[in-house]
Amino acid sequence: MKVSEKFIIIQKNIENACKNSGRNPEDVHVVAVTKYVSIERAEEAVEAGLIHLGENRDEELLSKQEVLQDKPLWHFIGSLQSRKVKNIIDKVSYIHSLDRLSLAKEIHKRADKPVSCFVQVNVSGEDSKHGLSPQEVKGFIVSLKDFTNINVVGLMTMAPHTDDEPFLRTCFRQLKTIQEEINALNLPYAPCTELSMGMSNDYMIAIEEGATFIRIGTALVGND
Repeated sequence: MKVSEKFIIIQKNIENACKNSGRNPEDVHVVAVTKYVSIERAEEAVEAGLIHLGENRDEELLSKQEVLQDKPLWHFIGSLQSRKVKNIIDKVSYIHSLDRLSLAKEIHKRADKPVSCFVQVNVSGEDSKHGLSPQEVKGFIVSLKDFTNINVVGLMTMAPHTDDEPFLRTCFRQLKTIQEEINALNLPYAPCTELSMGMSNDYMIAIEEGATFIRIGTALVGND
């Protein structure tokens, strides 16, 4: 199936999820996760009207960006090693995986302008996932006040890969609650208005619980 056909299906699902939760579909942004697909497939995504593309490896991001240039807005969505920051900084519009002070220092040092960052939160508590614990988020964000090249636009989480809808909702709601708490602090460097959560298997649930950025790979740019 073509990416454009899949995108139409996803847009309809977004509309339905927004209708169920009283939200505006225009407030939900789709990040096409192109990390496992060819440059040609990524080009197809752009031609289908997708504005946001996500990669989790610096080499893949740079090779696709060389071809597609600045047509899409680039998101770095994977765990980011501090030593890799210099390769992608100022070449991405968003970093979804800020989760430690050493990384924040490197981003601040390397960036030529403020970078929009999501703080990654491990709401499920899984050992296999990166991110701060919910209890660490406020203190961490407060500690970023002197890093003028970091703008905390929101929070990100990866929910467990499960069909347990109540548990998924609990995870997403918890992130929404933390996001609202940070937003209420009125920190000029951390407006924290956005929520990056939801993937191919759970994005409709995530939208109903407040997601503003959903990261879709298989269901959108998969080769089936």
